[in-house]
Amino acid sequence: MNAGLAQRNPEASSTRGVMAERPDVGKLSVRNVGKIYDPEGAAVVAVEDCDVEVEAGDFVAIVGPSGCGKSTLMNAIAGFDTITSGEIMLDGVPLASPQLAPRPGPDRVVVFQHGALFPWKTVLENVTYGPMVQGKLSADEARIKAMGLLGECGGLDRVADTYPPQLSSGMQRRVEIVRALMNDPSILLLDEPFRAMDTVSKTTMHRHLLQMYRLCRRTIIFITHDLEEAVFLADKVMIMTSRPGTMKKSLDITLPRPRATDMLTSEEFRELKLQLSATVHEEAKKAFVRGEREQA
Repeated sequence: MNAGLAQRNPEASSTRGVMAERPDVGKLSVRNVGKIYDPEGAAVVAVEDCDVEVEAGDFVAIVGPSGCGKSTLMNAIAGFDTITSGEIMLDGVPLASPQLAPRPGPDRVVVFQHGALFPWKTVLENVTYGPMVQGKLSADEARIKAMGLLGECGGLDRVADTYPPQLSSGMQRRVEIVRALMNDPSILLLDEPFRAMDTVSKTTMHRHLLQMYRLCRRTIIFITHDLEEAVFLADKVMIMTSRPGTMKKSLDITLPRPRATDMLTSEEFRELKLQLSATVHEEAKKAFVRGEREQA
């Protein structure tokens, strides 16, 4: 497909009719979850008695000190790893328990920090690959849906015929988000996807992610170390304790949507960030002291 033709294609002008909201799916329940690595040997308790409740369509950020179990929890939700105790449910269906083997699925799609696009496929081929291989969409249906989503995500339809190595890291990450949404997931899992970006690129990514969230309204679980990012993007921020990780506190973000960058200088934003920072720093200090003891 010619990139210039794709830009003029009316099919690519809007996601209307391509990605509808799904307010009835994406309710996540994490109940008393624990994870012990090497239980017969070192017995490292990564997560302990962890509870999370996320309503369908909510945007939840999870923060906490390094090594607190954020990624361990996300891997269990995604179906990449087992749990030692408790259970994880998505829309009332068990995803994980000590009796269940790990089971990834298209209802949960993960976007990682370092990306996973196929470098030998074009942007359009990357984005259409999943639903076509799964037999969910024909080639024409996948192309129409992909071009609509790419067009909404900052004009990515203009680079539909480009290969990932030719794109900036920010554009690659936007393509990954579109690829994730192509599978029509119940929940989108983002594991520090913007961590390595400079401030300008990260701000651009925030704008595009919020745009896609407004259009598609999927449940999002977002792991980050950036407290400003967490407050700006999420409806709720959950703070994990130092290892073994559990949920210490949940902070409701009262900033109205749609979010705009001028909110970053508001008094309300400053107060929310201060509350979050105080709790996270308390846990980070505990993690530092524990690390010093373990090395002694």
